[in-house]
Amino acid sequence: MLEPVPDDDGAPFWEFAARGELRVQTCTGCAAPRFPPRPCCPHCQSFGSEWRPVSGRGRIWSYVVPHPPLLPAYAAHAPRYNVVVVELADAPRIRLVGNVVAGPGAPIDSVDPARLRIGAPVRAVFGDDGLPRWVLERP
Repeated sequence: MLEPVPDDDGAPFWEFAARGELRVQTCTGCAAPRFPPRPCCPHCQSFGSEWRPVSGRGRIWSYVVPHPPLLPAYAAHAPRYNVVVVELADAPRIRLVGNVVAGPGAPIDSVDPARLRIGAPVRAVFGDDGLPRWVLERP
């Protein structure tokens, strides 16, 4: 599976995720959350930022079930794995990419793609690998 390659701006996101925390970079000048992380706020051009916790709740903004998988490492999971874009409930301009799974540590093909719907409520979970994934709020 693919693993993140953090840069200086995004490293804190992955450090918090490894501890099971979902946080987003937030401007200390105007309080706007931003993702992907970057040195300067696109709204007020401030260079000040902090990493604020978010609830981990959101909704499926978009999703795809790749047929066939684009990368060989995912071939064993096709055609049941999904890739979702989740819009965070408490930071609606923030959208994160991941997978909907049956629970923490479950494989990326553990949820029947027929259960996915645009707008479905989800919440973040973290497995042993520290990657944020999503579970459906109403199974």
